[in-house]
Amino acid sequence: MRGKIGAMAALVFLGCVWAMPAYGAEGDTYVAGTYLNGINVSGQTVDRAKGVLEDPDSYSLEIVKKDGTKDVIKGSEIGYRASVTGDLGAVLAQQNDGGRAAGPAVKHQFTVAVSTSFDAAALEARIQGLSCISGEGIRRTENAHVSAYEEGKPFTVVKEVQGNDVDPEKTKEVILAAVSAGQGSVSLEEQGCYRQVTVSSTDAHLKDLCDTMNRCRDMAITYKFGEAEEVLAGQEITSWLTGTVDGEIQVAQEKAAGFVKALADKYDTSGKPRVFQTVSGREVELNGPFGWRLDQAQETAALVGMIRTGQSQIREPQYAMTGADRVSDWGSTYAEVDLSGQHVYMIKDGNVVWDAPCVTGDVAKGYATPAGIYSLTYKETDRILRGKKKADGSYEYESHVDYWMPFNGGIGFHDANWRSKFGGTIYLYGGSHGCINLPPDRAKLLYDYVYKGMPVICYQ
Repeated sequence: MRGKIGAMAALVFLGCVWAMPAYGAEGDTYVAGTYLNGINVSGQTVDRAKGVLEDPDSYSLEIVKKDGTKDVIKGSEIGYRASVTGDLGAVLAQQNDGGRAAGPAVKHQFTVAVSTSFDAAALEARIQGLSCISGEGIRRTENAHVSAYEEGKPFTVVKEVQGNDVDPEKTKEVILAAVSAGQGSVSLEEQGCYRQVTVSSTDAHLKDLCDTMNRCRDMAITYKFGEAEEVLAGQEITSWLTGTVDGEIQVAQEKAAGFVKALADKYDTSGKPRVFQTVSGREVELNGPFGWRLDQAQETAALVGMIRTGQSQIREPQYAMTGADRVSDWGSTYAEVDLSGQHVYMIKDGNVVWDAPCVTGDVAKGYATPAGIYSLTYKETDRILRGKKKADGSYEYESHVDYWMPFNGGIGFHDANWRSKFGGTIYLYGGSHGCINLPPDRAKLLYDYVYKGMPVICYQ
């Protein structure tokens, strides 16, 4: 009998030993199924759990992908260090007060504050090497879109693809936050890291866009340059189309810009040599800013916009500068300055309606009035003309004029009541600082004829 009792006692003792927690008395350990920051601390004391949470060799982050597979970043790979700042004892006290419901059927998840540090460069490199970012078998998510141009083929709607690729920046952000918090696990799907289709092939706007792009095949944009025309046909237009982004036709900007530049090279006249026939019938070759010049940037933008409509158009291009007409640039109304003959003519509707002798820029002093094709900047009465400002604050000269008509910077027509003679060879030794000096009574009459933008042509 005594032997049986001894044996039973031994069994009881052994039973008690078997039921004891691994690291302390029952009230001193976390119940089975307890996870702190995703790390299993079942049956551990507060001190032991703290050691586990702070042990760099025991830390790892499980990165759960949507197919259930996992990538793991180990603390030792990224120089991980942690210090628990939260109250681990409060978690244990909560379990004790709650009746210590145990797992494994019950999973107790708790989050405690942890101060962490790690090698940011090492973590960055480890993230870039994850299978969800750079591994094989990644299928890229693609929205439905309009196909790229293929010669002889219509545009079609390309069906969307729901892949398994993640947003690298979002994923990096999520993983960085998890490591910083000392978490043991993170779900990429729950954190919204996977790219999602946002445009499907059933999208009505996308279908309309595809129809518009196909209409581009039949469109034509006709540019008018006076009597001349340049036609941009649909066949060329469609070769510029590269598909769509966010429901908008994408046009190869460099091709549109190249087309506009070709128009400018052919039809711009500003700054290019042109032949002018003088009052006397003599032909002279002149250059100058007056003339036609396309605004290439504005016209390129306008052209792209027209293409996106899919509608044929007849177009007058946008200009940065315009001439009087497309035949001669200066048209039939302009002022003509014969620099060698020292005479000015006002031509209106092809007829000389006014003329006068003049004095132009002093050749001997280097103030010769430059030849060229210009336009009147503005006109003004009762003006004081000043030369360069000197060190003492005074000016090289100050001259009051009744009529001021500039056309080339500070060069212009004006009355010169300080002169008693005009014309001849005065300009060779006693000329102006570049302006066209006129007899006062003749300047008044010219003032009434000229207008802002009117061509002014100076020649030798």
